Order: sequence, then C-alpha cells, then structure tokens
Amino acid sequence: MKHTSTTLILGTALVAALLSGCGRSSSDAGAPSASAPAAKASEAAKPESGRAIQFTANDTMKFNMTEIHASPGEALSVTLTNEGTTPKFSMGHNWVLFTADIDLPAFVQESATAAATDYIPASFRPKVIAATKLLGPKESDTVTFFAPKTPGRYPFICSFPGHMQVGMKGELIVE
Repeated sequence: MKHTSTTLILGTALVAALLSGCGRSSSDAGAPSASAPAAKASEAAKPESGRAIQFTANDTMKFNMTEIHASPGEALSVTLTNEGTTPKFSMGHNWVLFTADIDLPAFVQESATAAATDYIPASFRPKVIAATKLLGPKESDTVTFFAPKTPGRYPFICSFPGHMQVGMKGELIVE
C-alpha cells in the first residue's frame, strides 16, 4: 500500500510537470498568457523616449525653470536632479505634473501626510499625469510621458510639504 501511494504521488507530479510546459509554442512565447494581468492603460500609453527636459532643484526650494512649452500629445522626458545637500527626510524634492482641473490646495493639504507615497496621496493619483520619485541629495529621476492632447495650462509642483508654497511650482503650457 505504501508503494502504491508513493507511485501515485510521483505519477501525479510527473503529469503536472509535463502539462505545465504545454500550451505555449516558441512562436507565442512573447505573447501574454490568458492568466497574466493586463498592462494598465497608463503604462501602455507611456512613450519610450521624448524631448529631454532637465530640471534641477536645490536647498533654496526652487526649480531652475517654471514653464515648459509643448505641443499637444508631444512625448516629453523630464529629468529632475536634486543638487542640494540637505538629507531627503527634511528636504526631498520631486516633480509632479497634474491635470488642469486639480484642486491644488486640497492636494497640498492631503499630501502633507503621504510620506510613504512620496507625498502623492492615493486619492489624487487620477489627477497626476507624471511624477518623479522623491529625491535626496545628488539623486536624479526621469519620467517620460505624453503631453495632454488638449491645449491648456497644466500645473507642476514639488509635493514635499511646504515646497510649493515657497515657489517650487510652474506650468506645462500645451499649445
């Protein structure tokens, strides 16, 4: 009886191993399987590269520029470099671009308690077009995205508490 149960277990394992390799040929190896999660629409819509825009931030809580001009739907790659020396926990910087209809005062109020998500609260994620991660001294991050297709003014800020209020803000002007 012990021999039969061992044989049954080994046989079941062998069949499972053989079947797990079935169902995909080398011609469809790059295609997603039916059980694989679908890519998010926002991820699928990101360009691989775009017009390079270099932003810097520093311990004086200023971006090096306050305007970007873009064509509707233009691919952009924004790189933010924190040129400061103050530690990230007390003077981190990021670059966050919003939809035109963002309620900035409400965002700023809620973001102050969102340290775990780089000061971008989950409730406002649908209003974020693009964002870098929060950067410490001498760190850089790049975000690549398409400018909105609708002409208008789209605000960007540093969402670290207090930074927007002292001037770390600007606009993407789509025309």
